[in-house]
Amino acid sequence: MKILITGANGLLATNTIKLFLESGHFVKGLIRNKEKFLLAPHPSLELVEADLFDYAKVEQALQDCDAVVHIAALTAQDIPHYRIYRKVNVEGSENIIRAAVARQVKKFIYVSSANSMGYGTLENPGTEDTPAKSPFTKAFYASSKMEAEKMLRSYSGKININFINPTFMIGPYDGKPSSGQIILMGFNKRFVFYPPGGKNFVDVRDVAYGILKSLEKAKPGEAYLLANENISYKDFFKLLREKSNRKNLLMLQVPKFALLAAGYLGDMLRYFKIKTSLSSVNMKILCLSNFYSNSKSKVQLGVHYHSIDTAVDDAIIWFKGNGKL
Repeated sequence: MKILITGANGLLATNTIKLFLESGHFVKGLIRNKEKFLLAPHPSLELVEADLFDYAKVEQALQDCDAVVHIAALTAQDIPHYRIYRKVNVEGSENIIRAAVARQVKKFIYVSSANSMGYGTLENPGTEDTPAKSPFTKAFYASSKMEAEKMLRSYSGKININFINPTFMIGPYDGKPSSGQIILMGFNKRFVFYPPGGKNFVDVRDVAYGILKSLEKAKPGEAYLLANENISYKDFFKLLREKSNRKNLLMLQVPKFALLAAGYLGDMLRYFKIKTSLSSVNMKILCLSNFYSNSKSKVQLGVHYHSIDTAVDDAIIWFKGNGKL
């Protein structure tokens, strides 16, 4: 197949492109700056320099494509205005699907977020059928993903759409870094401050594999949580302590009240248009355990998940090899 993948220099897109090329597909990677691409040239890879709003270039790139995997998104947590998230994650996504419909592309895969679905507990984890919950319903990034999903579903009569909803991804080729920042925060440090909550972690290569299998097996209109291990932040940083071989690492849990106080301070800063990742919503998220199930993706897509321990190892190796650790 010939497939257009957006956001080609990001963690997930880079791993997805690598897997698709290894699987014999021809890939067109949409990227704003070719110099930031992390993989070596490949005879079955074409990089297209354009952003989500360059409709003419996007439509031209979609010529003869069988599918689109739309990964590009604004994920930063420090932007104080929802309209900026909406511009990229909703309006930009509509620009891509409009071009795909115009080119009569057969399949559109939208990479959203697990946080557009409701989280659960260890005993009763969230599924694709769990409604979204606060505080994620008030978080700008998650809200923009929810709005984008709703908008994209309005095109379901014109193109075959599927939704991929990954949890927190860890692995190699995290050039920014993005989610891998959590490894840089805790690896080989003398002390670590961690929040009281927890989240679901997944190997980014398993998410890439789930996207590949969704091209073959996904039912039209279905959404799939790509998730793996539900872990507390404390246990995740314990894992990093073992990887660092620092038995004397001091680990301190930040009290919930301190995080919330910092969050409300961040709200004040945002009111004055100061960019900060501190906000009451973000701090509330750090205080809860948002856990998910991967049962549907295992049964319907046949995804086999690897240990997060392996994902952390490979991320550390990549970071070291690229001078980030």
